[in-house]
Amino acid sequence: MTRRRVEAPSRIAVTLSLLAVLFVALPVIALLREVAWSRLITDLTSAEALSALRLSLLCSLAATTLAATLGLPLAWVLARVEFRGRGFVRGLVLLPLVVPPVVAGVGLLAAFGRNGLLGGSLSMLGLRVTFTPIAVVLAEAFVALPFLVLAVEAGIRSIDRRYEDAARTLGASRGFVMRRITLPLLAPSLAAGLALAWARALGEFGATITFAGNIQGRTRTVPLAVYLLLDSSPDVAIALSLLLVLICVVVLVTLRARWIGAIR
Repeated sequence: MTRRRVEAPSRIAVTLSLLAVLFVALPVIALLREVAWSRLITDLTSAEALSALRLSLLCSLAATTLAATLGLPLAWVLARVEFRGRGFVRGLVLLPLVVPPVVAGVGLLAAFGRNGLLGGSLSMLGLRVTFTPIAVVLAEAFVALPFLVLAVEAGIRSIDRRYEDAARTLGASRGFVMRRITLPLLAPSLAAGLALAWARALGEFGATITFAGNIQGRTRTVPLAVYLLLDSSPDVAIALSLLLVLICVVVLVTLRARWIGAIR
């Protein structure tokens, strides 16, 4: 059996790699240095921090649920169904990954605002979307959906379809195959997609402030609170920033293998 030759990296490659790691790590290190550790619990339990944390948790969970409801069948179609324009549809779904968040907010405002594409009809029904928690959920779901679709579609493509085909040959119904074979095999990728979508929803800023505003106790999520508190209560802003960083690090480190597989 031939062993693959391991190529030694050049000094330039090693140096640039170290600089890249340092470039990413330096802001995190600086943030850790700025934290008022003796007041950390007090800062995180202040009235403004708790209000933002509570709203962020509820809205991010609702956004993740919405993203899963729409994204799971979409990922299935993209992975299993051949149709003309599939590449375009996939590119459209992944658009929130690259479009500036504030532009996403403007688009949501044009769609769901009072004079928007759908907003006028919703207003006639007595449903106001903009500057409400509903707007926060929609903004967060918009930016989180691609992360779930990426992870789940990769998971579906990795499933050996021979297990499903064998079960159907033995007379199993489509629902039985889905419940007992497909979903258990897909569970790790689905969990990864949900976690990534939730983390992205939790950290959303640009689309939220543009579409939902920054109203205390109503639309002010943790990222918006950090932005506002930098001037009035910097210690609280830094404490909340640290909490968001820790959540993201835990999610990415825990699911790094699944995420790497999703973007291949």
